[in-house]
Amino acid sequence: MFDGNWRSAVNRGLDPIGAALGRMGVGADAVTAFGIAMAAVAAVVIGRGQLILGLVFLILTGLSDAFDGPIAKASGTSSVRGAFFDSVSDRVCDALLFAGVAWYLGSTEPGRIFMLPVALMAVALLVSYQRAKAESLGLDAKGGLMERAERFFVLGAGLAFSFVLIPILWAMLALTAATAVYRFAKVWRQADSLHSV
Repeated sequence: MFDGNWRSAVNRGLDPIGAALGRMGVGADAVTAFGIAMAAVAAVVIGRGQLILGLVFLILTGLSDAFDGPIAKASGTSSVRGAFFDSVSDRVCDALLFAGVAWYLGSTEPGRIFMLPVALMAVALLVSYQRAKAESLGLDAKGGLMERAERFFVLGAGLAFSFVLIPILWAMLALTAATAVYRFAKVWRQADSLHSV
């Protein structure tokens, strides 16, 4: 949803900042690596129950993800390698963050509720895979109610207001699953129309 409605406007705001950081000698790959490090710290901090501090590191992770592209664009260092690194780092960061939440729930909640963020991670990876596979086939799988940007914002709300963290995770799981179904149907229709031509 974010990609379709606000991505262009946000990028217009980020591009001048990316240009300034590029002129300061900040490299896009370094920013991407910094984001992975921040996600790892966030996972540990969240797992230890320091959710507000975890929110701070979640924000730093998100900012790193937001700025690496504009920096690469402004400095003229955009490349296939950089795009690959950025995409892989997104999956690594997602896995780290959900692992941190699972660790926290496993330490504080009874039963098997710690499997909820594990299930969410699996469905989120499916959503990302659908887009990557569709694009490799020349098809479009963008869109849905719960893409990566939305997951960051909603997870941040759950960390800020821990008393609703579990309901928020259930809502994220439902909306992410709906996004997976939406993307599958979207690509299926495109592929079907190509097959019938």
